[in-house]
Amino acid sequence: MDHMKRYQQWLEDPTIDEETKAELRHISQNEKEIKERFYKDLEFGTGGLRGIIGMGSNRLNSYTVGKATQGLANYIQNEGTAAKGVAIAYDSRHMSPEFAEIAGLVLAANGICAYVFPSLRPTPMLSFAVRHLGCTAGIVITASHNPPEYNGYKVYWKDGAQVVAPRDKGIIDEVNAVVEYGQIRRIERDEAVEKGLYKIISQEVDDCYDEQVLAQRICPEVVEYMGDKISIVYTPIHGSGNLPVRRILEKAGYKNVFVVPEQEMPDSDFATVGYPNPEDPNVFTLAKKLAEEKMGDVIVGTDPDCDRVGAMVKNYKGEYVVLTGNMIGALLTEYILSQKTEKGVLPKNGAVIKTIVSTEMIQAICDYYGVEKMDVLTGFKFIGEKIKEFEETGSHEFLFGFEESYGCLAGTYARDKDAVVATLLICEMAAYYKQKGMTLYDGLQKLYEKYGYYLDGVKAITLKGLDGVERIQKIMATLRQDTPKTFAGKAVVWAKDYKTRIFKNLQTVVEQTSPMPPSDVLYYTLQDGTWLCVRPSGTEPKLKFYMGVKSDTLETANEMLRQVEKDLDEKVAAIQ
Repeated sequence: MDHMKRYQQWLEDPTIDEETKAELRHISQNEKEIKERFYKDLEFGTGGLRGIIGMGSNRLNSYTVGKATQGLANYIQNEGTAAKGVAIAYDSRHMSPEFAEIAGLVLAANGICAYVFPSLRPTPMLSFAVRHLGCTAGIVITASHNPPEYNGYKVYWKDGAQVVAPRDKGIIDEVNAVVEYGQIRRIERDEAVEKGLYKIISQEVDDCYDEQVLAQRICPEVVEYMGDKISIVYTPIHGSGNLPVRRILEKAGYKNVFVVPEQEMPDSDFATVGYPNPEDPNVFTLAKKLAEEKMGDVIVGTDPDCDRVGAMVKNYKGEYVVLTGNMIGALLTEYILSQKTEKGVLPKNGAVIKTIVSTEMIQAICDYYGVEKMDVLTGFKFIGEKIKEFEETGSHEFLFGFEESYGCLAGTYARDKDAVVATLLICEMAAYYKQKGMTLYDGLQKLYEKYGYYLDGVKAITLKGLDGVERIQKIMATLRQDTPKTFAGKAVVWAKDYKTRIFKNLQTVVEQTSPMPPSDVLYYTLQDGTWLCVRPSGTEPKLKFYMGVKSDTLETANEMLRQVEKDLDEKVAAIQ
């Protein structure tokens, strides 16, 4: 169906309200805008929905949220688990509370109880609540770290993790089967409450979540001594982390926690940053200013739904520098494994899980401590899936999981990345090093000296709209059809196509089959161990490039990374 036909259907649909139709009539002479809004239905993917807020089939609005929820309700009814209910959380974005209520009322109209948080909460608290309340599923309304015009809708299953295959396909099929908005059932909130099908989640869930997070401390005795000697600057970047992070740090015993006042309160426009992503050093501009005033030992920032965490620490020159997601992951892996070893509590069947695009330093750390390292596809749901597998088989004990995009988890109380526990452990780690007269930056240098200079890079090109989608597809198709033979003068040894699941050794012509589910990812390993990966983002209009090198010196590693980035840029530019 073309965009004009979809547009006309919305104007003629009796279930679409008049206010929406008036907005759509206003763009009647703007075919480009009509095409952007209606060239497709907003796709319910394996993680749910994410898109620009607005009216149209390719936008996030009450109708697309209602359709997604009706499809989920139909799937739950078919599973026979409606009696267990669904937990719902939301963050500080535009329309998040409204979309959460719409989802709850659609579920209620289908005889499924909705358990809704009374105010904004971090995504990991939704993951915890699903398990704690014994729900069959969960929904969180968030667009994570996307720009302000976006919002999203993520679905979790009873294990607290985002849905994975084959369940994701089953839910997608049910959502796609809702072809008319008139199929969406909905009742008023008063009726839903009266029927016991719309319930507000109590404070007890927050309290139990806090207990589980605090239980993940490795060396609480360090904080007993250092709690009033370490200075922490925290920014929630206008998101849902403000109250839970501050509460956890206070309960853990930290006395000097300074919150950036300009970014303390929820703000759907993220006025001080625009792009609320802790991967972007610019979000820490105000935090650095406060840290200089308060002599901050560590700066920590969480994204709007508080599942990603970024940090800054002082280098040898006394300047605040960014710790990348890979650096944070490596530091925490070393800290957790070394301290558990020192205390004699490191399990023999322990496992650390990372995504394929995260630093290979983790392999070296795990080898040193005799712990198994496992790789999964990009997306924390695959780490959650592994935790569930460990729980069911008893094969391993989960120690830590992380992805380079600033997400990590310690403990199994949740099955998604949790910036609350990550912040707690980063601060504990900073206190541990300060007790030894060191900074976190010093700790990172010790890792390089111990395991080698692993440096990792991430680049992205933003390609918005229909034209952007086509350009991303062209780049991926070209690289897939014409495999590069070299990068930066180094021969490609392995070319791994996770979509076709064919891994080729270009030197020996040996082929292997990927053990992982299909995914639109290309991964190259070079003769010196350097690796590169290309994949379209699943949450943003971006094509992402990852790379990693290792050398004996920082200078050499930096030059190697620079050469790889330069060659990659040239190859992509030639395709465009």
